[in-house]
Amino acid sequence: MEIVPVRYHSMLMDSLRWEGFPFRKGDIVICTPPKCGTTWTQMICALLIFQTPQLEKPLSDYSPWLDMKIRSKEEAWEMLEQQDNRRFIKTHTPLDGLPQDEKVFYLCVGRDPRDAFFSLQNHGANLNEEVFKQILQDQAVDQQNDPYAVEDLSLLSAEERFWRWVDGDWPLGRGPFSLKKVLHHYQLAWNRRDSQNVISMHYAAMKADLEGQMRQLASRLGIEVPESVWPQLVEAARFESMKERASQLAPDAKKGAWKEVDNFFHRGGGGYWRDLFSESDMERYMQRASVLASPEVLKWAHQSAASL
Repeated sequence: MEIVPVRYHSMLMDSLRWEGFPFRKGDIVICTPPKCGTTWTQMICALLIFQTPQLEKPLSDYSPWLDMKIRSKEEAWEMLEQQDNRRFIKTHTPLDGLPQDEKVFYLCVGRDPRDAFFSLQNHGANLNEEVFKQILQDQAVDQQNDPYAVEDLSLLSAEERFWRWVDGDWPLGRGPFSLKKVLHHYQLAWNRRDSQNVISMHYAAMKADLEGQMRQLASRLGIEVPESVWPQLVEAARFESMKERASQLAPDAKKGAWKEVDNFFHRGGGGYWRDLFSESDMERYMQRASVLASPEVLKWAHQSAASL
């Protein structure tokens, strides 16, 4: 019996845009929750595929976010159809919302959910809202009638926004970013960790041993890289190198979506929440997390570079 994908949709994205997408053998679908190393992983895939740090086009032209309404579905499909290289496609849709194809690799990347939350706060503060609204208007996106549209949280403190995110219980296919959605995404990938075409990576492991993680990924994807080329590829994938090339690597930078394009690559670190929350706060957080994912997933999700 055919399994019908879950529909994930909001004012900004719609996973139905994947329906009927003509996959090619070897396509790589990079599926991550927001702010979990998506652009980093896209860059790593570009480096492995092209085997040079010099990209002829902006990264998001090679690897568009297919679900995102910032461009039409037809434009996103055409961008990918015109490519004769091995394709790598961005999505924030979990595995249960994507069409499943055995000839396709699904690359799932995780990060400590607390770090992802605070990274998203900086991401939102850096968004050029007027430009972004105009882009959506140009695509005829209805910006008024989404019952789950994210309300204005500017008057809330960072702590208040954090607990709203932790305790949020919106439907998985709708509503704002939440801990529930992040751990659901991770759990689905964990449940398929033994599949030949599902690959899981973690932000902390990438920070701790970037070259080792890149080599493992190349092996899983069946990509051979000459030894003489590895040093320049690894260097180009480092956070500092990517920040220096933000105008080319930040998603849709040419559309003017960011106030400060280099601030898209803010710090690349984590653990800022430790300065805001007490031990009892973190116990509360883990109690909530424990009802949303298995103990194995929680251990995997909350690993740190220092522990590896």
